Amino acid sequence: MVTVLPYIPRTITVHLGAPDAYAANVSVPFSDYVKNVASSEIYPTWDESALTANILAIISFALNRVYTEFYRSRGYDFDITSSTAIDQKFINGRSYFDSVSTIVDNIFDNYLRRMGFVEPLAAKFCNGTTVTCEGLSQWGSQSLAQQGLNSMQILRRYYGNNIELVNNAPVRGYTPSYPGTPLRLGSRGPQVTQAQVMLNRISQNYPAISRIYPVDGIFGEQTERSVISFQRIFNLTPDGIIGKATWYQLVRLYVGVNDLAELESQGQTFFRVNWQGSGTLQEGNTGQSVRQLQYMLRVVSDYIDTVPSVAIDGIFGPATQAAVIAYQRHAGLTPDGIVGTNTWHSLYNQVSGILSSEETAGLQYPGQPLRQGSSDY
Repeated sequence: MVTVLPYIPRTITVHLGAPDAYAANVSVPFSDYVKNVASSEIYPTWDESALTANILAIISFALNRVYTEFYRSRGYDFDITSSTAIDQKFINGRSYFDSVSTIVDNIFDNYLRRMGFVEPLAAKFCNGTTVTCEGLSQWGSQSLAQQGLNSMQILRRYYGNNIELVNNAPVRGYTPSYPGTPLRLGSRGPQVTQAQVMLNRISQNYPAISRIYPVDGIFGEQTERSVISFQRIFNLTPDGIIGKATWYQLVRLYVGVNDLAELESQGQTFFRVNWQGSGTLQEGNTGQSVRQLQYMLRVVSDYIDTVPSVAIDGIFGPATQAAVIAYQRHAGLTPDGIVGTNTWHSLYNQVSGILSSEETAGLQYPGQPLRQGSSDY
């Protein structure tokens, strides 16, 4: 997927049935969802390392559904279902086991991924007795725990030695990957980069889609031609504009060709886009440079509590000014709410540091491999 900074959603919306079944949706805090599924799937008397291994698998699988917009890219208004045939067992209104709740409260913002990849692992599992699968065996995990294996050792037995643990992922409200306004000739910025990356990857499977080079975040005639060829193949209006329908068709195909929602994924990685500051920005300005500023502020806000998140709407209003002032105070700059050279470079360096730091999960630029140290429970 292309909303590439994985995060923990404050809430997750569960469809109480199979995807196409007529059933209610319920939105619950993410940690409560994990407690519910874990209390429905595993036994509270199991060894702690087995419980932890299973809970990490539950977290990672659910986050993969959110991250890939698996259902939302197909037009559904939920993130996951309660169908055990395709998702995880969720019983609306059930109580939680104390042993499960304690572990979840400590690790709900951790998840698994493959080394060098970004997307949460689609950590499939089954009970291992009446049902077997490619993935974790729940009863098998308890047997390994009784042999003295810790949670990561158990998980690596089932998912391979190339998995790692991401700790303390940001928690925030659901943010759709769609930019909110159509991308068209003349658009610039990270969402254009994302679209170019998706189109180029999909073109490997559909050669009639013209390739884009270089991937530069600039929606030029080459990108327009690629969009039109994509739209024609998938029976969308061939207008060369990436509206919501085209965007989510891109997302669905990109997730599909990369197997991002599968246990054996080709993986999502990253690359950088270098932005140069374009003059001074202040309240009242509008346009793509303001969008880039707002994007950087949003990334920084995930890691600096004193910097509020902002909408990426290209309008430098009071909310953007307040976020700039908060960042300037944090960075030791003059808190005047005006983005000159010093503020722009400081923000850019901060965002670049988040991208390259081994302590974080990445940034919204596809293409550059990341590394994250793992720890054992």
